[in-house]
Amino acid sequence: MKYKVAFVCVHNSCRSQMAEGWAKTLANDVFDVYSAGTEEYPEVKPKAVQVMEEVGVDMSSHKPKLLSDIPSEIDILIKMGCNVTCPYLPNKHTEDWGLTDPSGGEIEDFRKTRDMIKLKVEDLKKRVADGKLSL
Repeated sequence: MKYKVAFVCVHNSCRSQMAEGWAKTLANDVFDVYSAGTEEYPEVKPKAVQVMEEVGVDMSSHKPKLLSDIPSEIDILIKMGCNVTCPYLPNKHTEDWGLTDPSGGEIEDFRKTRDMIKLKVEDLKKRVADGKLSL
């Protein structure tokens, strides 16, 4: 069985997009993956696309999505760390990863965020596979 996981934030232009990219690459056997935000944004941050490309994850076709663009009920809701009220969807398990937004920062800030997200996605997949989440 695959679990629906959604990575959400405000703009869906950086952290949640990187999480979607990693989850589709590393955990496609366990998760149906979505990402979305609460506000429209014109594009995925180019530096986010660039740093993911450096590790072989192609996000060149990714576009920011709104919550209304993804399923209204999911199994796992991952909030990326919002400076305002984080988005909500009905779910069975919620986590806030509390990641600092690298937007506006140097390329190295994006790389650090990318690497932290990879570790968190791998950990989430392991916890789900090991039955450590009540789903």
